[in-house]
Amino acid sequence: MALKPGATLAAISTWADEHRNRTTAARHYINLRRGNCTYNAQRDCPNGNCVVEAINRQLAVLASDAPDEKRLTALKYLVHFVADVHQPLHAGYADDRGGNTIQLQVFGRGTNLHTLWDTGLIQNLDLSNEALVGKLTSVPTPVAQLDAAGIAGESCKIVGTPGFYPERKVDADYVERFTPIMQQRLLTVGARLAAMLDRLWR
Repeated sequence: MALKPGATLAAISTWADEHRNRTTAARHYINLRRGNCTYNAQRDCPNGNCVVEAINRQLAVLASDAPDEKRLTALKYLVHFVADVHQPLHAGYADDRGGNTIQLQVFGRGTNLHTLWDTGLIQNLDLSNEALVGKLTSVPTPVAQLDAAGIAGESCKIVGTPGFYPERKVDADYVERFTPIMQQRLLTVGARLAAMLDRLWR
């Protein structure tokens, strides 16, 4: 990235959250219907203001002849939004605000279901970034799906898995069952983002 010497994709991955505001907040998630994870743009993404269409717009900018600074901004958004759409509760349900209203006790503290999936399950592994990468290399990686709507549907189906919504006090069985799914989503994000960029720039 010539405009940001020394920068890495990891280094810019939180940029979209750091610049989040009322206008951009809805671009980080999509609300799908319980029992129906098939994306319908008119129903599920009014005015194109959801993570699925946000990803599609950034890809279009990167594929265009837009000025380099605009394309860099699109890349910053794309890295973050692709990660978001792989986190199951960023493609969950409006009635619980993507798990934000589900209050829990886990790992000796209070939190909510969304935060448990955003950071809690990862932090519970207590691994450095390097060790986490090493651990993830043994996880199967389904790369084939590169369509944002399809990825959102995958995430939605995880949320719909029986037992995904735990009891208020989260037990070790829940953590043991769903940590491998979290790990697979993490690894898949990296593989798919690389494939998306390769498809654009090869």
